[in-house]
Amino acid sequence: MVYPDTFKGFQIEDPKHWTEFKLNELKPKPFGDYDVDVKIQACGVCASDLHTISGGWGEQHFPLCVGHEIVGTALRVGPKVTLIKPGERVGVGAQSYSCLKCKQCKNDNETYCVHQLDTYGAVWPDTGIVSQGGYSTHVRTHEHWVFPIPAGLATNKAAPMLCAGLTAYSPLVRNGAGPGKKVGIVGMGGIGHFGLLFSKALGAETWVISRSHSKEADAKKMGADGFLATADKDWNVPHKMTFDLIINTASSTENFDLAAYLSLLDVHGRWISVGLPEGSGQEVRAQDFLSNGCLIGASHLGSRKEVLAMLKLAEEKGIESWVEEVPISAEGLKTALTRLHNNDVRYRFTLTDYDKCFGSD
Repeated sequence: MVYPDTFKGFQIEDPKHWTEFKLNELKPKPFGDYDVDVKIQACGVCASDLHTISGGWGEQHFPLCVGHEIVGTALRVGPKVTLIKPGERVGVGAQSYSCLKCKQCKNDNETYCVHQLDTYGAVWPDTGIVSQGGYSTHVRTHEHWVFPIPAGLATNKAAPMLCAGLTAYSPLVRNGAGPGKKVGIVGMGGIGHFGLLFSKALGAETWVISRSHSKEADAKKMGADGFLATADKDWNVPHKMTFDLIINTASSTENFDLAAYLSLLDVHGRWISVGLPEGSGQEVRAQDFLSNGCLIGASHLGSRKEVLAMLKLAEEKGIESWVEEVPISAEGLKTALTRLHNNDVRYRFTLTDYDKCFGSD
């Protein structure tokens, strides 16, 4: 098989025109000893993609091809690769590099490495080449961030797990979600619905906390033990100091009464944020967490070890993300990102039909 020297992908060239995708030639970084080339079959659409291309997260390296919930086939592997074999169905998430030598990397905290690089929008050292994401024909990634996909997981359902799923799974397992624990999931969106699915799969009593009751029926179908709507009067009062852990996936801080949420936590209960709203965020006051001594933290992606455990759990428990498929094209991307901007998705888009768009070579 002849491997391309360059790839093709849909890029945004200017955040002022964030729905105008252009099919351009992409230059990957030089192929290294530990690299894997993946021919893409599907890619989830993440809110990170939207925040990036629209300029909501600040300056970026445009033109840019986003997408970091990738599933495809491993085509070529470097001479020192041991984790992946050619022909395997594999996934790539939001991270594509860390040093693998520091204390953090050696303790399965490689996502917190100071040298970590994102799958798209990062500048590869010594090359000046900007990493490009999964709205494209191929992706080139270090083997440590390429993951075999279990046979029992459908490609279109597995793709969103590689960012949204992991973003929910890692803080759940690191903060003790399991039998005997009561967990709250704030925000019933792409990450939040994974929080619910994985929390239940881990054995925890799980409640969804949302602004209104509009998604309550969906939450119950996914197995939620309870549902709180913050639009209700005194919504938090009967539930004060009853939760062990709350995972905050909300993508907005507008009218967000943090004190009311924190009051739900038991003594030294944990509030872990994984959503990344645009703007300055909400005010945090010491008075808001003195009454229960709760702990406030955050979580970023997860380790290779956690990715593999998450995919195994999803296969064993038959977890299926709620996905709407969108054939990849300039028009399909415009539609998907516009609908995501308008919160018109339940609960994740996966881009498909890559062969029809790009050809089978």
